[in-house]
Amino acid sequence: MPLTQITIKNTKAEIKPLKLFDSGGLFLLIQPSGGKWWRYKYRFAGKEKLLALGSYPDVSLAQARERHVLARKALAEGNDPSQIKKSDKQMIVTKHENHFEAIAREWHGKRSHTWTPKYAASAMRRLEADIFPKLGARPIAEITPPEMLAALRVIEARGAHDLAHRVQQVCGQIFTYAIVTGRAERNPVNDLRGALTPVIKKHNAYLKAEDLPEFLEKLNAYDSPQTRLAMNFLLLTFVRTGEMRGAMWSEINMGKAEWRIPSERMKMRDPHIVPLSTQAMAVLEELKLITGHWEHIFPNQHKPKGQMSENTILYALYRMGYHGKSTGHGFRATASTILNEHGFRPDVIERQLAHAERNGVRKAYNHAQYLPERRDMMQWWGNYLEEQCP
Repeated sequence: MPLTQITIKNTKAEIKPLKLFDSGGLFLLIQPSGGKWWRYKYRFAGKEKLLALGSYPDVSLAQARERHVLARKALAEGNDPSQIKKSDKQMIVTKHENHFEAIAREWHGKRSHTWTPKYAASAMRRLEADIFPKLGARPIAEITPPEMLAALRVIEARGAHDLAHRVQQVCGQIFTYAIVTGRAERNPVNDLRGALTPVIKKHNAYLKAEDLPEFLEKLNAYDSPQTRLAMNFLLLTFVRTGEMRGAMWSEINMGKAEWRIPSERMKMRDPHIVPLSTQAMAVLEELKLITGHWEHIFPNQHKPKGQMSENTILYALYRMGYHGKSTGHGFRATASTILNEHGFRPDVIERQLAHAERNGVRKAYNHAQYLPERRDMMQWWGNYLEEQCP
Protein backbone atom coordinates (compact mmCIF):
# COMPACT_ATOMS: atom_id res chain seq x y z
CA MET A 1 0.00 0.00 0.00
CA PRO A 2 1.48 3.42 -1.00
CA LEU A 3 2.78 5.67 1.74
CA THR A 4 0.89 8.69 3.07
CA GLN A 5 2.09 11.80 4.84
CA ILE A 6 0.19 10.74 8.00
CA THR A 7 1.94 7.35 8.11
CA ILE A 8 5.35 8.99 7.69
CA LYS A 9 4.73 11.53 10.46
CA ASN A 10 3.34 9.04 12.95
CA THR A 11 5.84 6.21 12.46
CA LYS A 12 8.91 6.00 14.71
CA ALA A 13 11.70 3.42 15.02
CA GLU A 14 12.20 2.48 18.64
CA ILE A 15 15.05 -0.07 18.73
CA LYS A 16 16.29 -0.74 15.18
CA PRO A 17 15.91 0.96 11.78
CA LEU A 18 12.50 0.64 10.16
CA LYS A 19 11.63 0.68 6.44
CA LEU A 20 8.35 2.10 5.10
CA PHE A 21 7.89 0.97 1.49
CA ASP A 22 6.03 3.03 -1.11
CA SER A 23 6.17 1.30 -4.52
CA GLY A 24 8.65 0.20 -7.17
CA GLY A 25 11.53 -0.13 -4.71
CA LEU A 26 11.11 3.32 -3.10
CA PHE A 27 11.14 3.30 0.70
CA LEU A 28 11.74 5.56 3.70
CA LEU A 29 14.42 4.41 6.15
CA ILE A 30 13.61 5.57 9.70
CA GLN A 31 16.39 5.55 12.29
CA PRO A 32 15.86 5.21 16.06
CA SER A 33 17.58 8.61 16.37
CA GLY A 34 14.66 10.13 14.43
CA GLY A 35 16.35 10.59 11.04
CA LYS A 36 14.31 9.66 7.97
CA TRP A 37 16.01 8.92 4.62
CA TRP A 38 14.57 8.20 1.19
CA ARG A 39 16.08 5.22 -0.62
CA TYR A 40 15.49 3.49 -3.94
CA LYS A 41 16.30 -0.21 -4.06
CA TYR A 42 17.02 -1.58 -7.54
CA ARG A 43 19.15 -4.07 -9.46
CA PHE A 44 21.71 -3.12 -12.11
CA ALA A 45 23.97 -5.53 -14.01
CA GLY A 46 22.78 -8.33 -11.72
CA LYS A 47 23.69 -6.51 -8.50
CA GLU A 48 21.41 -5.07 -5.86
CA LYS A 49 22.01 -1.33 -5.29
CA LEU A 50 20.63 1.56 -3.23
CA LEU A 51 20.19 5.13 -4.40
CA ALA A 52 19.90 7.91 -1.79
CA LEU A 53 17.13 10.37 -2.69
CA GLY A 54 17.41 12.80 0.23
CA SER A 55 16.07 13.15 3.77
CA TYR A 56 12.56 13.77 5.04
CA PRO A 57 11.10 16.40 5.50
CA ASP A 58 13.66 18.32 3.36
CA VAL A 59 12.49 16.06 0.50
CA SER A 60 8.75 15.56 0.69
CA LEU A 61 6.91 12.40 -0.32
CA ALA A 62 5.91 13.99 -3.64
CA GLN A 63 9.49 15.08 -4.37
CA ALA A 64 10.85 11.65 -3.47
CA ARG A 65 8.40 10.07 -5.91
CA GLU A 66 9.53 12.48 -8.66
CA ARG A 67 13.18 11.55 -8.10
CA HIS A 68 12.20 7.90 -8.02
CA VAL A 69 10.47 8.23 -11.41
CA LEU A 70 13.59 9.83 -12.97
CA ALA A 71 15.82 7.11 -11.55
CA ARG A 72 13.55 4.34 -12.89
CA LYS A 73 13.51 6.03 -16.30
CA ALA A 74 17.33 6.07 -16.35
CA LEU A 75 17.37 2.42 -15.34
CA ALA A 76 14.92 1.55 -18.12
CA GLU A 77 17.30 3.23 -20.59
CA GLY A 78 20.15 1.02 -19.44
CA ASN A 79 21.86 3.54 -17.17
CA ASP A 80 22.84 3.16 -13.53
CA PRO A 81 21.03 5.87 -11.49
CA SER A 82 23.77 5.82 -8.82
CA GLN A 83 26.47 6.46 -11.40
CA ILE A 84 24.44 9.29 -12.93
CA LYS A 85 24.09 10.91 -9.49
CA LYS A 86 27.80 10.49 -8.85
CA SER A 87 28.68 12.06 -12.22
CA ASP A 88 26.28 14.98 -11.65
CA LYS A 89 27.77 15.61 -8.22
CA GLN A 90 31.30 15.51 -9.60
CA MET A 91 30.30 17.91 -12.37
CA ILE A 92 29.03 20.40 -9.78
CA VAL A 93 32.19 20.05 -7.69
CA THR A 94 34.41 20.37 -10.75
CA LYS A 95 32.47 23.37 -11.96
CA HIS A 96 33.05 25.25 -8.72
CA GLU A 97 36.63 24.08 -8.19
CA ASN A 98 37.64 25.09 -11.70
CA HIS A 99 37.22 28.80 -11.22
CA PHE A 100 39.26 31.17 -13.35
CA GLU A 101 41.85 32.13 -10.72
CA ALA A 102 42.72 28.51 -9.83
CA ILE A 103 43.26 27.58 -13.46
CA ALA A 104 45.15 30.81 -14.18
CA ARG A 105 47.58 30.09 -11.34
CA GLU A 106 47.95 26.50 -12.52
CA TRP A 107 48.70 27.71 -16.05
CA HIS A 108 51.17 30.25 -14.72
CA GLY A 109 52.95 27.54 -12.72
CA LYS A 110 53.26 25.35 -15.81
CA ARG A 111 54.60 28.13 -18.02
CA SER A 112 56.59 30.47 -15.77
CA HIS A 113 59.80 28.38 -15.87
CA THR A 114 60.06 29.19 -19.58
CA TRP A 115 59.96 32.95 -18.93
CA THR A 116 62.31 35.42 -17.33
CA PRO A 117 61.47 36.00 -13.63
CA LYS A 118 60.58 39.60 -14.43
CA TYR A 119 58.02 38.60 -17.10
CA ALA A 120 56.56 35.82 -14.91
CA ALA A 121 56.01 38.25 -12.03
CA SER A 122 54.54 40.87 -14.37
CA ALA A 123 52.04 38.41 -15.91
CA MET A 124 50.73 37.36 -12.51
CA ARG A 125 50.63 40.93 -11.23
CA ARG A 126 48.40 41.98 -14.15
CA LEU A 127 45.97 39.13 -13.44
CA GLU A 128 45.87 39.83 -9.70
CA ALA A 129 45.25 43.54 -10.22
CA ASP A 130 42.75 43.55 -13.07
CA ILE A 131 41.17 40.13 -13.70
CA PHE A 132 40.97 38.08 -10.49
CA PRO A 133 38.87 40.68 -8.59
CA LYS A 134 36.23 40.53 -11.35
CA LEU A 135 36.41 37.00 -12.79
CA GLY A 136 38.64 35.02 -10.43
CA ALA A 137 35.81 33.27 -8.57
CA ARG A 138 33.79 32.48 -11.71
CA PRO A 139 33.80 28.90 -13.08
CA ILE A 140 35.99 29.24 -16.14
CA ALA A 141 33.56 27.31 -18.35
CA GLU A 142 30.82 29.87 -17.65
CA ILE A 143 32.69 33.08 -18.43
CA THR A 144 31.14 34.78 -21.45
CA PRO A 145 32.70 37.13 -24.03
CA PRO A 146 30.77 40.16 -22.64
CA GLU A 147 32.11 39.43 -19.13
CA MET A 148 35.65 39.17 -20.43
CA LEU A 149 35.26 42.36 -22.43
CA ALA A 150 33.86 44.24 -19.43
CA ALA A 151 36.94 43.35 -17.36
CA LEU A 152 39.28 44.47 -20.15
CA ARG A 153 37.37 47.71 -20.71
CA VAL A 154 38.10 48.72 -17.11
CA ILE A 155 41.81 48.61 -18.00
CA GLU A 156 41.11 50.57 -21.18
CA ALA A 157 39.25 53.21 -19.20
CA ARG A 158 42.51 54.05 -17.41
CA GLY A 159 44.06 54.81 -20.79
CA ALA A 160 46.20 51.65 -20.61
CA HIS A 161 45.30 50.42 -24.09
CA ASP A 162 48.48 48.42 -24.64
CA LEU A 163 48.12 46.74 -21.25
CA ALA A 164 44.51 45.80 -22.05
CA HIS A 165 45.68 44.01 -25.19
CA ARG A 166 48.44 42.21 -23.30
CA VAL A 167 46.05 41.06 -20.56
CA GLN A 168 43.62 39.90 -23.25
CA GLN A 169 46.39 37.79 -24.79
CA VAL A 170 47.29 36.24 -21.43
CA CYS A 171 43.64 35.43 -20.69
CA GLY A 172 43.31 33.82 -24.11
CA GLN A 173 46.21 31.50 -23.28
CA ILE A 174 44.59 30.59 -19.96
CA PHE A 175 41.31 29.66 -21.66
CA THR A 176 43.19 27.59 -24.23
CA TYR A 177 44.91 25.75 -21.37
CA ALA A 178 41.53 25.15 -19.71
CA ILE A 179 40.17 23.68 -22.95
CA VAL A 180 43.03 21.24 -23.53
CA THR A 181 42.88 20.12 -19.88
CA GLY A 182 39.14 19.47 -20.06
CA ARG A 183 37.90 22.34 -17.87
CA ALA A 184 36.29 24.48 -20.59
CA GLU A 185 34.86 24.00 -24.06
CA ARG A 186 35.43 27.36 -25.70
CA ASN A 187 37.65 30.42 -25.53
CA PRO A 188 35.60 33.65 -25.14
CA VAL A 189 38.66 35.78 -25.93
CA ASN A 190 38.45 34.61 -29.55
CA ASP A 191 35.17 36.51 -29.88
CA LEU A 192 36.77 39.80 -28.81
CA ARG A 193 38.83 40.47 -31.93
CA GLY A 194 38.46 44.14 -32.80
CA ALA A 195 36.57 44.96 -29.59
CA LEU A 196 39.43 46.81 -27.90
CA THR A 197 40.86 50.13 -29.02
CA PRO A 198 43.76 49.45 -31.45
CA VAL A 199 47.22 50.31 -30.19
CA ILE A 200 49.56 52.30 -32.40
CA LYS A 201 53.02 50.90 -31.80
CA LYS A 202 55.71 53.44 -31.07
CA HIS A 203 59.14 52.16 -32.02
CA ASN A 204 62.20 52.94 -29.97
CA ALA A 205 64.05 56.00 -31.20
CA TYR A 206 67.21 54.94 -32.98
CA LEU A 207 70.24 56.37 -34.73
CA LYS A 208 70.37 56.57 -38.52
CA ALA A 209 73.57 55.91 -40.46
CA GLU A 210 74.20 59.63 -40.87
CA ASP A 211 73.94 60.14 -37.08
CA LEU A 212 76.74 57.71 -36.22
CA PRO A 213 79.86 59.90 -36.72
CA GLU A 214 78.65 62.61 -34.33
CA PHE A 215 77.31 60.04 -31.86
CA LEU A 216 80.58 58.05 -31.80
CA GLU A 217 82.55 61.25 -31.30
CA LYS A 218 80.46 62.14 -28.25
CA LEU A 219 80.58 58.55 -26.99
CA ASN A 220 84.37 58.36 -27.17
CA ALA A 221 84.55 61.56 -25.12
CA TYR A 222 82.17 60.31 -22.42
CA ASP A 223 83.66 60.81 -18.95
CA SER A 224 82.75 57.44 -17.36
CA PRO A 225 85.05 54.71 -18.80
CA GLN A 226 82.82 51.81 -17.74
CA THR A 227 79.63 53.37 -19.16
CA ARG A 228 81.45 54.39 -22.35
CA LEU A 229 82.71 50.83 -22.86
CA ALA A 230 79.28 49.40 -22.04
CA MET A 231 77.65 51.53 -24.75
CA ASN A 232 80.38 50.63 -27.21
CA PHE A 233 79.89 46.92 -26.48
CA LEU A 234 76.13 47.27 -26.75
CA LEU A 235 76.42 49.00 -30.13
CA LEU A 236 78.94 46.42 -31.41
CA THR A 237 76.86 43.40 -30.34
CA PHE A 238 73.33 44.93 -30.59
CA VAL A 239 71.98 42.58 -27.93
CA ARG A 240 69.12 43.65 -25.65
CA THR A 241 70.16 46.05 -22.91
CA GLY A 242 69.27 43.55 -20.18
CA GLU A 243 71.38 40.86 -21.82
CA MET A 244 74.37 43.21 -21.93
CA ARG A 245 73.92 44.33 -18.32
CA GLY A 246 73.85 40.75 -17.07
CA ALA A 247 76.92 39.63 -19.05
CA MET A 248 79.36 37.48 -17.05
CA TRP A 249 83.05 36.98 -17.70
CA SER A 250 82.41 33.23 -17.54
CA GLU A 251 80.22 33.52 -20.67
CA ILE A 252 83.07 34.88 -22.80
CA ASN A 253 85.38 32.57 -24.74
CA MET A 254 88.31 34.84 -25.53
CA GLY A 255 90.00 32.15 -27.65
CA LYS A 256 86.98 31.70 -29.94
CA ALA A 257 85.98 35.39 -29.76
CA GLU A 258 82.50 34.28 -28.76
CA TRP A 259 79.91 35.21 -26.15
CA ARG A 260 77.42 32.52 -25.22
CA ILE A 261 74.39 33.86 -23.35
CA PRO A 262 72.52 31.12 -21.41
CA SER A 263 68.83 30.60 -22.04
CA GLU A 264 67.71 31.85 -18.62
CA ARG A 265 68.96 35.34 -19.45
CA MET A 266 67.40 35.53 -22.91
CA LYS A 267 63.98 37.04 -23.51
CA MET A 268 62.84 34.01 -25.53
CA ARG A 269 64.55 31.53 -23.18
CA ASP A 270 66.74 30.25 -25.99
CA PRO A 271 70.58 30.17 -25.62
CA HIS A 272 72.26 32.70 -27.89
CA ILE A 273 75.71 32.98 -29.48
CA VAL A 274 77.23 36.39 -30.16
CA PRO A 275 80.33 36.28 -32.40
CA LEU A 276 82.70 39.00 -31.19
CA SER A 277 84.40 41.27 -33.70
CA THR A 278 87.96 42.42 -33.13
CA GLN A 279 86.50 45.75 -32.02
CA ALA A 280 84.26 44.04 -29.43
CA MET A 281 87.23 42.00 -28.21
CA ALA A 282 89.23 45.22 -27.81
CA VAL A 283 86.44 46.62 -25.63
CA LEU A 284 86.55 43.51 -23.44
CA GLU A 285 90.34 43.70 -23.11
CA GLU A 286 90.00 47.27 -21.88
CA LEU A 287 87.18 46.30 -19.53
CA LYS A 288 89.29 43.50 -18.02
CA LEU A 289 91.51 46.15 -16.48
CA ILE A 290 88.46 47.71 -14.81
CA THR A 291 86.08 44.85 -13.97
CA GLY A 292 88.02 41.67 -14.70
CA HIS A 293 88.12 40.76 -11.00
CA TRP A 294 84.31 40.85 -10.73
CA GLU A 295 81.76 38.23 -11.80
CA HIS A 296 79.85 40.65 -14.01
CA ILE A 297 81.50 42.36 -16.95
CA PHE A 298 79.39 45.45 -16.18
CA PRO A 299 78.98 45.50 -12.38
CA ASN A 300 76.97 48.03 -10.46
CA GLN A 301 79.36 50.78 -9.41
CA HIS A 302 77.71 50.98 -5.97
CA LYS A 303 77.16 47.22 -5.53
CA PRO A 304 79.92 45.47 -7.50
CA LYS A 305 78.42 42.01 -6.89
CA GLY A 306 75.35 43.14 -8.78
CA GLN A 307 74.95 44.21 -12.39
CA MET A 308 74.83 47.65 -13.98
CA SER A 309 71.68 49.63 -13.26
CA GLU A 310 69.01 49.43 -15.95
CA ASN A 311 68.98 53.23 -16.24
CA THR A 312 72.73 53.72 -16.72
CA ILE A 313 72.70 53.58 -20.52
CA LEU A 314 69.53 55.66 -20.85
CA TYR A 315 70.79 58.42 -18.54
CA ALA A 316 74.13 58.46 -20.35
CA LEU A 317 72.31 59.02 -23.64
CA TYR A 318 70.37 61.87 -22.01
CA ARG A 319 73.63 63.48 -20.89
CA MET A 320 75.02 63.16 -24.42
CA GLY A 321 72.01 65.05 -25.81
CA TYR A 322 70.09 62.08 -27.23
CA HIS A 323 66.94 62.32 -25.12
CA GLY A 324 64.12 61.16 -27.42
CA LYS A 325 66.62 60.54 -30.22
CA SER A 326 68.00 57.15 -29.22
CA THR A 327 67.78 54.40 -26.59
CA GLY A 328 70.01 51.45 -25.80
CA HIS A 329 67.39 49.17 -27.31
CA GLY A 330 67.38 51.42 -30.37
CA PHE A 331 70.93 50.24 -31.19
CA ARG A 332 69.30 47.02 -32.41
CA ALA A 333 67.20 48.94 -34.93
CA THR A 334 70.26 50.90 -36.05
CA ALA A 335 72.23 47.71 -36.72
CA SER A 336 69.29 45.91 -38.34
CA THR A 337 68.52 48.83 -40.69
CA ILE A 338 72.11 49.33 -41.83
CA LEU A 339 72.85 45.60 -42.21
CA ASN A 340 69.71 45.10 -44.29
CA GLU A 341 70.62 48.11 -46.45
CA HIS A 342 74.06 46.60 -47.10
CA GLY A 343 72.68 43.33 -48.39
CA PHE A 344 73.05 40.91 -45.48
CA ARG A 345 70.47 38.13 -45.51
CA PRO A 346 67.40 38.96 -43.37
CA ASP A 347 67.39 35.45 -41.84
CA VAL A 348 70.98 35.93 -40.66
CA ILE A 349 70.21 39.35 -39.19
CA GLU A 350 67.06 38.08 -37.43
CA ARG A 351 68.96 35.14 -35.96
CA GLN A 352 71.64 37.45 -34.60
CA LEU A 353 68.94 39.68 -33.14
CA ALA A 354 67.63 36.54 -31.35
CA HIS A 355 64.07 37.20 -32.39
CA ALA A 356 61.38 34.65 -31.56
CA GLU A 357 61.37 31.28 -33.30
CA ARG A 358 57.82 29.94 -33.41
CA ASN A 359 58.80 26.42 -34.46
CA GLY A 360 59.68 24.51 -31.28
CA VAL A 361 61.95 21.98 -33.01
CA ARG A 362 63.92 24.68 -34.83
CA LYS A 363 64.16 26.70 -31.64
CA ALA A 364 66.04 23.90 -29.90
CA TYR A 365 68.86 24.09 -32.42
CA ASN A 366 68.83 27.59 -33.89
CA HIS A 367 71.28 29.23 -31.45
CA ALA A 368 74.13 28.16 -33.79
CA GLN A 369 72.20 28.68 -37.02
CA TYR A 370 74.05 30.62 -39.76
CA LEU A 371 77.00 31.00 -37.40
CA PRO A 372 79.75 31.40 -40.10
CA GLU A 373 77.69 34.08 -41.85
CA ARG A 374 76.98 35.76 -38.54
CA ARG A 375 80.70 35.89 -37.70
CA ASP A 376 81.41 37.62 -41.02
CA MET A 377 78.48 40.00 -40.52
CA MET A 378 79.52 40.95 -36.99
CA GLN A 379 83.08 41.68 -38.12
CA TRP A 380 81.75 43.77 -40.99
CA TRP A 381 79.62 45.68 -38.47
CA GLY A 382 82.62 46.28 -36.22
CA ASN A 383 84.65 47.56 -39.19
CA TYR A 384 81.74 49.75 -40.31
CA LEU A 385 81.42 51.42 -36.91
CA GLU A 386 85.18 51.95 -36.74
CA GLU A 387 85.05 53.71 -40.10
CA GLN A 388 82.36 56.10 -38.80
CA CYS A 389 84.60 57.40 -36.04
CA PRO A 390 85.83 60.94 -36.86
